Amino acid sequence: MAKLDHNLVAEDLDSYWMPFTPNRMFKAKPRFIVKARGIHYYDSNGHEVIDGSAGLWCVNAGHYREEINQAVAEQLSTLDFAHSFNSGHPYAFNYANRLVEHFPDPLNHVFFTNSGSEAVDTALKIALAFHKGRGQGSRQRLIGREKAYHGMGFGGLSVGGLVKNRSAFGVLLAGSDHIRHTLDIERNAFSRGLPEYGEELADDLERLAGLHGADNIAAVIVEPIAGAGGVILPPKNYLKRLREICTRHGILLIFDEVITGFGRLGATCAAERFGVTPDIMTVAKGITNATIPMGAVFVSDEIYETFMATEEPGVELNHGYTYSGHPLACAAGMATLDIFDKEGLFTRASTLHDHWTDNALRLEGAPNVIDVRCFGLIAAVELASREGEPMQRGAETGNRCYEKGVWVRNIGDILVLSPPLVITEQEITRIFDTILETVEETA
Repeated sequence: MAKLDHNLVAEDLDSYWMPFTPNRMFKAKPRFIVKARGIHYYDSNGHEVIDGSAGLWCVNAGHYREEINQAVAEQLSTLDFAHSFNSGHPYAFNYANRLVEHFPDPLNHVFFTNSGSEAVDTALKIALAFHKGRGQGSRQRLIGREKAYHGMGFGGLSVGGLVKNRSAFGVLLAGSDHIRHTLDIERNAFSRGLPEYGEELADDLERLAGLHGADNIAAVIVEPIAGAGGVILPPKNYLKRLREICTRHGILLIFDEVITGFGRLGATCAAERFGVTPDIMTVAKGITNATIPMGAVFVSDEIYETFMATEEPGVELNHGYTYSGHPLACAAGMATLDIFDKEGLFTRASTLHDHWTDNALRLEGAPNVIDVRCFGLIAAVELASREGEPMQRGAETGNRCYEKGVWVRNIGDILVLSPPLVITEQEITRIFDTILETVEETA
């Protein structure tokens, strides 16, 4: 490889405390990304790699979209910032109007945030305040699911189900609980499409309703497809059954679609793809193609109108952020929607689904591959852990794939994939050819 081409020297690396990174290890052997185009990243060694994860599940329209760059630049030339506290700017309203046209009824109202984590915490607050406003203030319990990731705010951590993310921060929010996850490798390994077994796992919510009292539960939040937990798919009819239980008990259903929104599954969102509509939905990541941080919370007509019907004067929801509906984020979001509409990116993953699935399932029978889970343009390749060395096989496989020109993200011994939606069939084939070659080498 070429000599490192960057202006950082060893003593310059200590100021930045990197997120979700073994900082000491990184600083001993840093990897710097310096350029991105299309589905490719370029590092400081001049090495070109396919971005197999669309950044962090977020660059859905591909890197360096000139339409977005120009929209942001034009916005900067007229209005760089205006807040939304007792004031407003037209870009937030126009963008909200565009968004709700794409998402399922009755999710017709949008609250803007700056990230998925903020969107989740906002959604949980809205759920609690909604019930209180209806005279059901006893509904204070929030239910998440094991192996779930809902960001790193205190609310999202409390309903999240990843032990390593939670363990350092104490008891978190009192009153939160978790239903069982849906990962069942023994019965569902190498499923084509959604798994056949596990619909009944939705009934675990009935267990918690019996334990805590259904009239004490405010909301249940789930990722339709769990991302950071290892791309865990919902069994057939699972989400529909969960929706029915929530409706029966007056519990709000929240879909965290920070990953599954914006075309990842071949539809606007998982709610549309699976035909199950929640009461609240969170989105982020692909909303601006990751160019400007932004998140959003969609709420149903019933929820919004309940807040607007209050007899109390003044603010209906005492919540918000300095940068809610930031003009630059709205400009980036509008340009992103234009690209999605023009290029058919909301449905492109459904067109590529069969090719993606066929290639992913070629890994069945490869050394140490114990499961492949895939749907739309998202996938996980789960590897057997080495005895006494958990996570090392996944790390080595990921590093070798990178050296071969394909950047796949390993979460422990699971390789997760979610490439930009503009990927071609040939590039999909190359990704899985590289993974297959590499798992054979690391056997």
